[in-house]
Amino acid sequence: MQDKYSPQDVERAAHDHWTARDAYRVVEDANKKKFYACSMLPYPSGKLHMGHVRNYTINDMLTRYLRMNGYNVLMPMGWDAFGLPAENAALKNGVPPAQWTYDNIAYMKKQMQAMGLAIDWSREVATCDPSYYKWNQWLFLKMLEKGIAYRKTQVVNWDPVDQTVLANEQVIDGKGWRTGAVVEKREIPGYYLKITDYAEELLDSVSHKLPGWPERVKLMQENWIGKSEGVRFAFTHDIRGDDGQLIGGGRMYVFTTRADTIMGVTFCAVAPEHPLAAKAAKTNPKLAAFIEDCKKGGTTEAELALREKEGMPTGLKVIHPLNGHAIDVWVGNYVLMSYGDGAVMGVPAHDERDFAFALKYGLTITEVVHVDGEHYDYHHWHDWYGDKQRGVTINSDSFSGLSYRDAVNAVAHALETKGLGGKKTTWRLRDWGVSRQRYWGTPIPIIHCDQHGAVPVPEKDLPVVLPSDCIPDGSGNPLHKHEGFHAGVACPVCGQPARRETDTMDTFVDSSWYYMRYCDPKNEQAMVAEGASYWMPMDQYIGGIEHAILHLLYARFWTKVMRDLHLVQVDEPFTKLLTQGMVLNHIYSRKGEKGGIEYFWPSEVDDVHDANGKVVGARRKSDGSLVNYEGVGTMSKSKNNGVDPQDLIEKYGADTARLYTMFTAPPEATLEWNDSAVEGSYRFLRRIWQFAAKNIASFDHGAGTSGPLGKEAKALRLEIHSVLKQIDYDYQRMQYNTVVSGAMKLLNALENFQGDGTPGSHAALREGFGILLRCLYPATPHITHALWAELGYAARSGDLLDAPWPQVDQEALRQDEIELMLQVNGKLRGSILVPAGATKDVIEKIAVASEAFTKQAGGAHPKKVIVVPGRLVNVVI
Repeated sequence: MQDKYSPQDVERAAHDHWTARDAYRVVEDANKKKFYACSMLPYPSGKLHMGHVRNYTINDMLTRYLRMNGYNVLMPMGWDAFGLPAENAALKNGVPPAQWTYDNIAYMKKQMQAMGLAIDWSREVATCDPSYYKWNQWLFLKMLEKGIAYRKTQVVNWDPVDQTVLANEQVIDGKGWRTGAVVEKREIPGYYLKITDYAEELLDSVSHKLPGWPERVKLMQENWIGKSEGVRFAFTHDIRGDDGQLIGGGRMYVFTTRADTIMGVTFCAVAPEHPLAAKAAKTNPKLAAFIEDCKKGGTTEAELALREKEGMPTGLKVIHPLNGHAIDVWVGNYVLMSYGDGAVMGVPAHDERDFAFALKYGLTITEVVHVDGEHYDYHHWHDWYGDKQRGVTINSDSFSGLSYRDAVNAVAHALETKGLGGKKTTWRLRDWGVSRQRYWGTPIPIIHCDQHGAVPVPEKDLPVVLPSDCIPDGSGNPLHKHEGFHAGVACPVCGQPARRETDTMDTFVDSSWYYMRYCDPKNEQAMVAEGASYWMPMDQYIGGIEHAILHLLYARFWTKVMRDLHLVQVDEPFTKLLTQGMVLNHIYSRKGEKGGIEYFWPSEVDDVHDANGKVVGARRKSDGSLVNYEGVGTMSKSKNNGVDPQDLIEKYGADTARLYTMFTAPPEATLEWNDSAVEGSYRFLRRIWQFAAKNIASFDHGAGTSGPLGKEAKALRLEIHSVLKQIDYDYQRMQYNTVVSGAMKLLNALENFQGDGTPGSHAALREGFGILLRCLYPATPHITHALWAELGYAARSGDLLDAPWPQVDQEALRQDEIELMLQVNGKLRGSILVPAGATKDVIEKIAVASEAFTKQAGGAHPKKVIVVPGRLVNVVI
């Protein structure tokens, strides 16, 4: 074998070997225990990043370990290939999104293969392939038939210059990201999926059917679904519209979970789109301008939560349903028309948001809940103001003196008696809008006919193929002008000329079921078939915490729809979930002359430390100028703090990159990049290679024989099998950082072993190194594959790919002698060796006869001997 470790040569040879064997192709096998381990599919952005390396190495270690334990393991890969970034790249580079996407896929696939991942590439899918998105369209039509999919108008961001809809993140300070034009809110028709029909089941399953999920992810799912039990009721009014009719039938409805505070209502706020707001704006130019300004912001609840809470009075009043007081109506920029009834009751005394709003605009604050021992301060918010556990109602007429639950029940009953409301359960979850006014996505299979309206594309005509030659130019969806897309389209009902739907599907559709397609990727006759029956549910899903809400929720919903359509038999798609931590690196920046932020690569600067060694800044190596140190953050191209895996692989090899990402932190924790630690991982692999080269004669010597084991050989086997037992436990709980540290312990034990040259000594060394190679193989498959073959293990036991997981030898864990600490009068004075099965009497005699005791006792006789089994002996004199 080569004396020096050359990762490039080692890894090239390993790849050639695995390719020749088609080593990772997986077929269904009813005689084996199946295990489906899958990483979230990546967006083909152009290059892998270290987060990818970490994610896929976690999956790969699990796959290889389980394969060694006799499982039939599936580890597939695909590409989340549709989406806005490809369109943006097309605008910038003047190439079709299809070309850009497939070029990126080819490059990233090459990078993955260089990492040595045990991926079954025969199951590869790309969501932009018609053979894949055909089934998006097919299931959409099935949902349309069942009423799960439906069409309604939706509020969107409209760029009047580009004549296109913008995603919320493309609206910057109320203007289009590309044109700078003031964005308008428009209502246009779109398609929705009734995920709300599944809200109760989705919520119930979180606590009953996801035991293998992290608690924080389950909580995030529960909060997003957002079941709220409260009271919906109406404030009455006599406000009429232009048609002379009472707006909303003379009722403005709100929903609250704090009906116990209803007597503390001092104002109401409505969304800018609310009919009452529109009524008031017609005679109030300032209010109309305010409403238009509100519409320039984002449309999501999360975005509104970040905005400063602003409002303006409408001059309108509604009537409190219980005390008859006239209540002022305001327009609030924090109220969503799409949430509930688009109106909220304002109780400043007991809601932190309303409290801040009331202070800002000088509104009345009326305390209606009191907590014993607390004093209400009308100028500063305190958390106890919202305490519904300890609070008792006050200043609430006949409802005073009640606990939270009793007050809610009493108020609900009173409102119900008046016919103005009652108890109701609401959900934060909204139906899923899947229409996107974008080109690069799955075409929605609808044909528009002047006579018959929106008509589904017949199933036999699927897929509706997206043209691949479009180059977006910023003037709107290019499908509008693509004659080939619309040419010859006839209404399926009447046969008259018609036009295709130009909206495409939300890319969350693509990622909601790809893992099922992996099970039957080539099946042209069915969305899923027997493969899904064998592999689903997925046993282990791995991905970033950033996907903990929408992707996982939509995938769970999609699975339940497929179940109800009798396509699959599973209720939940993912049995276990691991959310791996982010990879972080140091960030250095400074403001440029024009006010922009300029970022510097860590390699371009030297840190500046304070007296305590803390980094407080940096200097550029090129000119010594000062640079700000921002701490650590997620690796990002935009902040020049990413590490290119390709550079790492070319310098140190894929095994070093894999080993570093596994050793430095547990899979769930964030990993802070450290160049010296990368060097350390490389040095460890080089040590392994050097140990093998140095001791190659021992591996060849008497390879087929063994003999009696000397004391040193027994001690080595004891340590090897003790560490193996811990490593196996760590593999089972996926704590791969301690797996690697265990492998380091194994190498230390082997390096420290002083053999006596006997066949037994060689056998112990050979066994120990074989265990090390197998333990390390899932993390660093290339170097272990090479050494397994070089040292003769493959000749005797077959390819490392097929080697079984090493078993702990209980006989090796049995010790002839054990060491006990020796104390005299409670103070440690040394140690003694006793037979492993020695009785208490034997241990006492050995202790009293030991040199350590006689030296300390000075001739004194022991009064008492205390034996703590397996730990120590204390002789009292």
